[in-house]
Parts: sequence; structure tokens; C-alpha cells
Amino acid sequence: MQRFPLQIESVILILFTTFAAVFVAEIVGDKLLYTTGVLAARYRTAPIFIGMATAFMAKMGLAVIVGKAISKLPSPLVATITAISFLGVAFVLWRKSDRPSESKELHRASKAAMVSFAAIFFSEWGDVGQITAATLAAKYRMPLVVWVGAVSAMVTKGTLAAFLGAGIRRWIRDRVSPKVVRYVAVGLLLVLGCLSVVEILTERG
Repeated sequence: MQRFPLQIESVILILFTTFAAVFVAEIVGDKLLYTTGVLAARYRTAPIFIGMATAFMAKMGLAVIVGKAISKLPSPLVATITAISFLGVAFVLWRKSDRPSESKELHRASKAAMVSFAAIFFSEWGDVGQITAATLAAKYRMPLVVWVGAVSAMVTKGTLAAFLGAGIRRWIRDRVSPKVVRYVAVGLLLVLGCLSVVEILTERG
């Protein structure tokens, strides 16, 4: 009679344990936190959230399923993919028009979602958040529960960054030229890409 309540308690405990562990692991020194903020300062929050959430669900799903293999990915390979991702997003922002018309709003939203997805999905594989999720999935043998907790943590982190970026966007809307905002966003992404290149050179050295 008591088995079902005990199972529910175990699921809740594992869920919150995963959320806390992944959130703490990801929130400190994570480049994607800044990337999401940069994108949200340039695009509307809703499409950024859609692309971000989809990428996090896919990445954490793979982490839970094949976490051991992800943890063994060569660091230079991960850093190279991350650098290409950041530089690619910087290129997309550089090419954007400063005066989008109403007829282009839907295209703009879908493009923002795709850019957000690509920036997150193709960067920083095998990071501490994924390894933490993979470890917990192996430990508790409840991959679905761990996946839900890990995705919730990642989305929480990304949402904080997105709303921070959206707040910055609203504050500067009437104060700074859109062209300046684009230049700053591109510059920050180039810096993140260069940091990834430095990681590659360091690993090879």
C-alpha cells in the first residue's frame, strides 16, 4: 500500500536533485548564458525561447541516452564546433537589416528561433551540465525524470538570460541606434568564438 507514495517521493526527489545539480553546474561560467542574452537583446523573446527550449530538450535527451559517449568527446572537437557556432551566429547578426518591415515579421521570428536553436545545439557538447545529467541518469536509472529535471534547469537558466537581454533591449530601444546594438552583439559573439579557439590551441599545446 505504501509503495506508490514512496515511488512518487523518489521521483520528486530525483527531479529536484537533477534540477539543482544541472542548474548550479551550468550557471557558473557558461558561455551560452551570455549567448542567449545577446540574442534576446537583438530579437524578440518568444522565438528565442522556442529555439532555446527545443535545443535544450534535444541536447539533454542525447546526454541521458548516450551520456558516456558524450563525456568522451575530444575537447578540441567540442571547442571547434562551439567556435564555429558562435562565429556563424555573429555572421547572421552582421548581415541583418536594421529596419525590418511588418511583412518580414514572421520570417524574422522563425529566423530568430533557428538562430537560437543552432547557437545552443551546436555548442559546448559534453559540458558539465550534460555530464551531470548523464551521471544522474546512470545512477538513478530514471532517464525520463532526469531528462525533465535537466531540461527544466537549462530552460530556467536560458529564460533568465533571455529576459535580461529583453530588458536591455527595451532600455536601449530609444537610446541607442539598432546598428550599434548589432555591432556590440557581433563583437561579444566574436569574443566568445575566439575564447573557444584559444581552448583549441591550449588543448593542442
